[in-house]
Amino acid sequence: MANAVPLYVNQVATGDSAIAADLVPNRNDGGAIVVSNVGTGSPTFTFTIQGSVDGTNYFNIPYALVATPSTFVVSAITTTTTATNTYLLQANQPWNFLKLNISALTTETVTATAYL
Repeated sequence: MANAVPLYVNQVATGDSAIAADLVPNRNDGGAIVVSNVGTGSPTFTFTIQGSVDGTNYFNIPYALVATPSTFVVSAITTTTTATNTYLLQANQPWNFLKLNISALTTETVTATAYL
């Protein structure tokens, strides 16, 4: 059973999320992140999914959309509409810690949960 870890709860500013640790060292079965954003006016929301081996040095990690579960990318994600999206995390990747980083946020409120 996956552990649910809140990353953002009603976030309204840019910056790093809480950090989720893979609770079983040296095991990385991937996982998923569910991100919900609600906006008004002209909303914009850009973020990256980042991992770290040591909890200090972070890098973008591979994710896929549910509609294309075998197509993994590491690019930033931008949305301009209210949405709830699930991002699948690629298994067997070298990270023990996980976080999101919001680089742009305009008239949006964000909630995100990692399932590891």
